[in-house]
Amino acid sequence: MKAALSSHNLRWMTLLLMVGSSFAANAPQVTVRRWSEGQPGCTFSADDDGRYRYGLWTDDFGVVVAVDSQEMQKSIRRTEPTFAVMVTVHYRGKSSLAFDPAAITLEFVKHFHDVHRALDPEKLAVGFQSDVDRFAEKTAREIQKHPEKKTTLEAELQQSQQNLAEMLAFLRSRSLRAVTIDSTHSEANGWIYFSARGKWLSQWEKQEEFILRIPLHNQTIEFPFALPESFNDLRLRRR
Repeated sequence: MKAALSSHNLRWMTLLLMVGSSFAANAPQVTVRRWSEGQPGCTFSADDDGRYRYGLWTDDFGVVVAVDSQEMQKSIRRTEPTFAVMVTVHYRGKSSLAFDPAAITLEFVKHFHDVHRALDPEKLAVGFQSDVDRFAEKTAREIQKHPEKKTTLEAELQQSQQNLAEMLAFLRSRSLRAVTIDSTHSEANGWIYFSARGKWLSQWEKQEEFILRIPLHNQTIEFPFALPESFNDLRLRRR
């Protein structure tokens, strides 16, 4: 009986291996293209708007990533710690290219290589709204306890609500959405957001290292970068 069971299990294992090998053989092969300073098609600039721009160009497309030089400091001052990058995709081909920013990831290299997926801007907006609603409820309770502070507390709430309105308007108008680009509409650009909070991410190092990965068709485009860039390195690389 044991021998029969072993033979049966062996046949199942063999079948599973064959099926797995078939899927692997038929799965589309993903090519990794990595940005590297000085390599053909790779560009870098430190621009007057305070952003670093990394570009990777091929015959079919170009991708430019813009990162604010002060993004680490700005991220922790937001209602929810959020790291933002701007991505522009240029299409040079004659067909079309589907692009979904939800598949983009950011690796925090110095924090156990923690990888965060891009946040949904709609869910992010809902989260911001919930935070302000809770703050409004808290403010109402504080005014009941301390009516003498009503003017100050209401001013703080008004400022918070104004900041929220500006953030929601930005998320709706400037976020990068899923899109198909072609020769007629050859460019898509907008901001992508990542949570700057996590089990392995409590505070920033003096210099942080990141890897932004952008799936594009059957390729993954990798952009390694650091914040802040060293001054001497920037002086040599700027163009």
